[in-house]
Formats: sequence, structure tokens, C-alpha cells
Amino acid sequence: MEYLKFILYGLIQGLTEFIPVSSTAHLKIISLWLGIEDPGSSLSAIIQLGSVFSIFWYFRNDIFRFNISSSKNNLDSFLFKKLSKSIFIATIPIILIGGFIKIFIPYFLDSNLRSNFSIAIISLLMAFFMYLADNSRNKFINLGNHSYLDSLLIGFAQAFAIIPGVSRSGVTISLALLFGWERKDAAKFSFLLGIPAISIAAVVQLIFSLNQFPNFSLLPLIISLTTSFFSSLLAIDFLIKYISTRGMKIFIYYRIIFGISILLNL
Repeated sequence: MEYLKFILYGLIQGLTEFIPVSSTAHLKIISLWLGIEDPGSSLSAIIQLGSVFSIFWYFRNDIFRFNISSSKNNLDSFLFKKLSKSIFIATIPIILIGGFIKIFIPYFLDSNLRSNFSIAIISLLMAFFMYLADNSRNKFINLGNHSYLDSLLIGFAQAFAIIPGVSRSGVTISLALLFGWERKDAAKFSFLLGIPAISIAAVVQLIFSLNQFPNFSLLPLIISLTTSFFSSLLAIDFLIKYISTRGMKIFIYYRIIFGISILLNL
């Protein structure tokens, strides 16, 4: 049962980290519905490392191409430098806000914001926000012509994903679409922006949770990370292909059903 539980944690984390439905909310709610314990914010953050590795693996060809050809091709060099700066700028808000919360409000993630009622309401509010974004027009901004102000504002939006139920990918992709980004590039930027954001969150949580490690079984944790890695790969591939042609409607409907289901089970 211990191994099955950690496999389940990895599957939920991987499948919901990158699609706009909130992995934190699903780890808590689905665990509750299945009668197993909530993994909590510490274990949830550690399992996220599997999702980080999946981003590097999925975009390995793009990263390798940029590194090899950026010195030879002016366009690749421009895109690589601009994208690197954009990711750096967009990561600043979550470092500042997340750092402030971790130092001065250490029990923030285990507060009422992690309650079932809060998750349900936030899920419904996010469904409305995603609906507005999905129906916005003028999709002409991409990874090559976006502004650094766009990056900063998307970074502030990402910081709100600290609240369980918001969804990091959901809020960043939605804001990018509202700014006029092309769907596929909005999704790509969200994934790449997740590399430092998720990595920092996982490493910080790992450091703060070292005293809890005697409570974590090492082999089940490794299995959970591996499961998270492979399921994250599936989620990334699905979302990039799906959202570029069909938008986010299916996720909007899902979040409404998810939020209402939680309220009905309170």
C-alpha cells in the first residue's frame, strides 16, 4: 500500500502540474476522496522535482539547439538571450513573495487557504478567469516579440500559484493569452518559466523538510519522483498539442465540475 500510495502521488502530481487544474489541489482532494492521507506541502513540493526533470527532458532539443547555434545564428542568439532574460525577470516575483511567506508566514500553505472550501472557490474563480483568457483575441505576441513587462506581469501571476487551487500553468497561460500571446508560445513560456519556479520551491521545501526525512521512505519517494517524471512528460506533450488548436475549454469545464464536486462533498 505504501508503494501504491506514492505511485498515486506521482501520477497526480505529474498529470496535473502542467495542465491548468492545480496539482496541489488535486493531491489534497483526490487523496481525501480515495481515503489516503494528504501528502502535505512538504512532500508535494519534493515530488515536483520529477516534473522539473521532465521539462528539461522534453525541451532538451530546443535547449541544445540554442546553446550550440546561438553563437552562429543571430536569430537564435537573440531568442536565447531574450528568453533567458524574460525567465529571469518573471522569476523575481515568486522568489520575493515566496521568500517573504516562507520566512514570515511559515504556515501559510497549511492555513485555511488549503481547506476544501477555499480550493473549490478558487477553482471556480480560475475557471472564469480562464474563460476570459480563452475568448480573448489578437493572438500575435510570441516568444520572439513579447515585452519584458509581459514577462514581469506573468511572473507576478505565477506567484499567486502559491495559493492551492490557482494552478501555476493556468494563471500564467491565461494572463499571456489576455495579453495577446499565441496559444502555443504561451504554453511553452509557462513550461520554461516553471523550471526555476518549481525547482526553487522544491529545493527550499526539501531543505526545510530535512528533519521530516525519517518519516519518508526513500524507495517509495524515488518511485513517486519517477512516476511524476513520466506522467509530466505526457501532460506537457498533450497540453502543447491540445491548447494550440483547441484552447482551454475542456479545462474550464473540468474546473467547474471539480469545484462543484468539492462543495457538494463538504
